[in-house]
Amino acid sequence: MSAMSNRNWSRRSLFRAAAGMAAAGTLAACGSNNGLGGGSSADSLVQYFHAYGEAGTEQAVKKYAAAYDGAKVSTQWITGSNFESKLFASLLTDSAPDLFEFHPQIQLVRSGQVADLTDIVEPVEDDFNQADIQSHTVDGKVYGVRMIDDPQFFFYRRSLLEKAGVGVPQTLDELIEAAAALTTDKVKGVYLGNTLQAVIRPMIWAAGADTLDAGNRPAYHTDGVVEGLKKMRKLFTSGDLLLDAPADYWDPSALNQGLTAIQFCGMWAMPAMQQALGDDLGVFPFPKVGDAGKPAVYNGGWSMFVNARSDRAEEAKEYVKWLWIDQKEYQEDWALSYGFHIPPRTSIARSADKLKSGLPAEGVKLFGEYGHFDNIGWTQAMIKATEDVFADCVRKDGDPEASLDTCDKVVGAELDKLFG
Repeated sequence: MSAMSNRNWSRRSLFRAAAGMAAAGTLAACGSNNGLGGGSSADSLVQYFHAYGEAGTEQAVKKYAAAYDGAKVSTQWITGSNFESKLFASLLTDSAPDLFEFHPQIQLVRSGQVADLTDIVEPVEDDFNQADIQSHTVDGKVYGVRMIDDPQFFFYRRSLLEKAGVGVPQTLDELIEAAAALTTDKVKGVYLGNTLQAVIRPMIWAAGADTLDAGNRPAYHTDGVVEGLKKMRKLFTSGDLLLDAPADYWDPSALNQGLTAIQFCGMWAMPAMQQALGDDLGVFPFPKVGDAGKPAVYNGGWSMFVNARSDRAEEAKEYVKWLWIDQKEYQEDWALSYGFHIPPRTSIARSADKLKSGLPAEGVKLFGEYGHFDNIGWTQAMIKATEDVFADCVRKDGDPEASLDTCDKVVGAELDKLFG
């Protein structure tokens, strides 16, 4: 990626870029209610985590911290749906955390908010999934350490599809047809989440498009994406889509409680689904859209970053190195003991027995064949712009071309700031 002056990304403009993050749909498997703890203190490093939904996660993070001898590490476990906006607000204050989890986004680098971690990553770089390295790299420097990879796909009840005489959908048209065949007076055919935001990027990829191309130019405004938006509108208005589940897509309860036959969700929920449904469970990628399309799996996940403006940034880097580079036992525990995630360290992923057979192995296979990773140049403002397209064209009856034209203006302005 090309170099650029930091003048366009002050701390205040960084915060403005984060406005509306509550609607961004980037949280994976988070909890609910509200809370924000304090930031740095004189006697401890402070780390921010969003509240994962899987039982035992908060205790695990605090257990790892307690085992570290280099410094006292305190954890702010931030509940609520607005983790991103709370994090970014805290970064503008004197109580900002020393380290925090988030997703790779270039404005954090351009503004000088996150520290260069190349020196701690480089010795083990070959042992990381190389797509994870690429998604955290700007101008040859690595700015975060991936903790978990979270592939997302459709889960389905095998028995319900068999009863309805429905095959596993291979195209978006077939998914729409399956939703109609599976819908009864008690069960909806498909659940995509209450906001639909989780499937935006998978649909773009499944249409044979992308968010940005290799030259950091918009790559989503294609005939295939327009076709996909029209089909998603058809599904939204069909009556076969579950729209009011008690929890959003990241929670497996819609499928587990029999509210839907097919649910978009993440691999993290696989153990809870297996516990509830046993072998009556299958997975498939977002099906292809149009003739130019290809099935797609979004690899979500979380990464650890060091606050470059912290007075204790070097100490925070040492802790990140100790936990997320050196302590493979803890890294495996974090990925596999509280829901299923794919370890970004290839040596750990290869030895993960829990992922070697059955449904987890299917998920890993789909991840390998169809996985797409974060593009560090695809910023929060760009994410919000595509969410606006979905809101206008799928939830309402807006014209896809006009909505994408509006999106182009937002994305173009962002690209001009970031890449000149």
